[in-house]
Amino acid sequence: MRFTLIDRITELRHGESISAIKGLTLAEEYLQDHFPRFPVMPGVLMLESMYQVSAWLIRKSENFAHSMVMLAEAKNIKYADFVEPGQSLTVIADLFKQDERTTTLKARGLVNGNVAVSGRLVLERYNLADHDPSRAATDARIRQHLEKEFELLYQPKKSLETV
Repeated sequence: MRFTLIDRITELRHGESISAIKGLTLAEEYLQDHFPRFPVMPGVLMLESMYQVSAWLIRKSENFAHSMVMLAEAKNIKYADFVEPGQSLTVIADLFKQDERTTTLKARGLVNGNVAVSGRLVLERYNLADHDPSRAATDARIRQHLEKEFELLYQPKKSLETV
């Protein structure tokens, strides 16, 4: 099962930063079991949202060069507030440093302008074919799928001149 915890990417600066929104509704199935009398987004899903947004920044900034962008470490994660149904979690990730295999980002999730979660994420980038050349076709299919998903999530506003 795969959870997409991003509704829309609102801003993207290649190789620098990204901002996205997740609106929490009562329709989220996990809320039925996660504190039924006090439904809130689980902390691990807040962290997952920060990872997903960070991965989109890396993928797009590198023109989808890697089929795999995986969370390797979550450092100094601090939870400061709840996300309740009817609220939106705005996730912002800023690229901090990058080498040939890993990217470190500073990420935070805001509710009504207040920090609800923050931390540093280390993401590892690679292709399946790096370890098994016979998986190159799988890499290509994954990258193609991710590019299509990205197009749904990020639709930058067009100026009136281009309409």
